[in-house]
Amino acid sequence: MKTARLPKTEQLKRAVVARARAEGFSVARIASVEAIPEAPARLAAWLAEGHHGEMGWMEERTAERATPRQLWGEAKSVVMLGMSYAPDGDPLAILGQPDKAAISLYARRRDYHDVIKGKLKSVAGLLAAQGGVDVKVFVDTAPVMEKPLAQAAGLGWQGKHTVLVSREHGSWLFLGAIYTTAELPADAPESDHCGSCRRCLDICPTDAFPAPYQLDSRRCIAYLTIEHPGHIDESLRAGIGNRVFGCDDCLAVCPWNKFAAAAQETRLSLRDGLDALPLAELARLDDPAFRALFAGTPVKRTGRDRFVRNVLIAIGNSKRPELADSAAALVADASPLVRAMAAWALTRLAPTRALTLAPGALTVENDADVRREWRAPMPEPESAS
Repeated sequence: MKTARLPKTEQLKRAVVARARAEGFSVARIASVEAIPEAPARLAAWLAEGHHGEMGWMEERTAERATPRQLWGEAKSVVMLGMSYAPDGDPLAILGQPDKAAISLYARRRDYHDVIKGKLKSVAGLLAAQGGVDVKVFVDTAPVMEKPLAQAAGLGWQGKHTVLVSREHGSWLFLGAIYTTAELPADAPESDHCGSCRRCLDICPTDAFPAPYQLDSRRCIAYLTIEHPGHIDESLRAGIGNRVFGCDDCLAVCPWNKFAAAAQETRLSLRDGLDALPLAELARLDDPAFRALFAGTPVKRTGRDRFVRNVLIAIGNSKRPELADSAAALVADASPLVRAMAAWALTRLAPTRALTLAPGALTVENDADVRREWRAPMPEPESAS
């Protein structure tokens, strides 16, 4: 009895999935380009609320972002791929060391854009060669709604924290997409399995979720410490704690993480030494030193001034008077972002010293935001216990 031969499209799909696995992807599934019809309305509503903050690029090419065929008219299928970066320990443990810097888990690795793009090209190359089709690869660099497409392909579902959640990999997946003219058999979409759980919402230090499944980026620590180019509103600074780049809180508390095995992909392994850097050392970074320390990681793209701004907020939150010297050393920095937060941190840690330095600083300060920080009411010094 002869075994029925698989259709060519199914054979091609299996070859693509096998290559993806060989390249280190944890999961690879297929969605039709027509699989997210609700995306345009949802994106429009989110933008209308201003929840994208100053990420102006989110408003650009909205039709292409929400409708895959608008981005590439010949596309018929989307191969969605996920690579796990699940930790082998508690990524929130660093929050208990206020004199150390908390850097988001994903950013303590080689930049995932560089790693995944090469792997996507390998998978796409096989698809193009064996299928005689056209392909385009995307990894967070084009107007592609990766998370809705990933849900449509069955990789997981968008949780109440808006991040993709997988039953096998928790909240720890990097995503990539391959658009293709091949009409591959689509996988079933994943349904929502959050239930009544709201751990990710309740843990947010800055109340960035106005409702389940809604994120207001303007209050999100990841946005504030990475994307936001200006001064961070004073009402949000205390919630930032010692998080100097990104925030893992809502991801780390997801119950589905218990099924995720620690990531074994060597080229995405953690960079030694970036898990508990002293704030005092980071405050001393000039631009060359910053670039050298964070070479090859996502942190480098933020730039020295914005990063040191974040470090000074962490110093101001530390309740460690010994870090006042780090703040004082930066009150005359070339960057107004840095000077403003140096003044703020100093008024919190050493108010008497700040009062002494303020007159001289204000004499030469032309930036209105920096001047405002010097003139803010000085807190009473805490009594020694």
